[in-house]
Amino acid sequence: MFYRPQDGHGLPHNPFNAIVTPRPIGWISTRGSNGQDNPAPYSFFNAVAYFPPQVMFASTSAKPDRDGTKDSVGNIRDTGVFCVNVVEYAMRDVMNESSGPWEREVDEFTKAGIDRAECETIACSRVAAAPASLECKLTQIVQLPGEANFVVFGEVTGVHMRDDCLKDGVFDVTTYQPLSRMGYRDYARITEVFSLKRPGE
Repeated sequence: MFYRPQDGHGLPHNPFNAIVTPRPIGWISTRGSNGQDNPAPYSFFNAVAYFPPQVMFASTSAKPDRDGTKDSVGNIRDTGVFCVNVVEYAMRDVMNESSGPWEREVDEFTKAGIDRAECETIACSRVAAAPASLECKLTQIVQLPGEANFVVFGEVTGVHMRDDCLKDGVFDVTTYQPLSRMGYRDYARITEVFSLKRPGE
């Protein structure tokens, strides 16, 4: 099968998200200029550089009260900071609850029953029990083609790792089984890993 996205795929559901999988989930926590906290998951997320460490996430929809985007991007525009929280399998339900189309004044930490902690290098809350959290300073927001497509880039200024996830000095993802986004309404979790040496090593 071949299709041009501009012509449509002719399938019951869009296969694009099922093709580009698995995708890590960035559970982005922000704080508005009014002090309101907001955690929200984004599956268009990844690390993009080592030195200095940098990450990105993309927001692709909008709310009527947020000037063409969503609460996360709106808050970051106002404050210049955000925190990326890693999602473990055990937190799948509270993560999902925080993804709802809640009103701007709703605090998703409270609504979903998520314990929060204050970040160290930025004025923002993080998910206290997350396996890892990356405190970030905004570097740029890029608008992509499409009405509400914004990519947010940030430099990591602080890193939290849960102690039980460190095994012999290695951050071991099998201890918490990171959740990843598949297509449609599907998710997956990482339960085992393997290593490959690069040519010449």
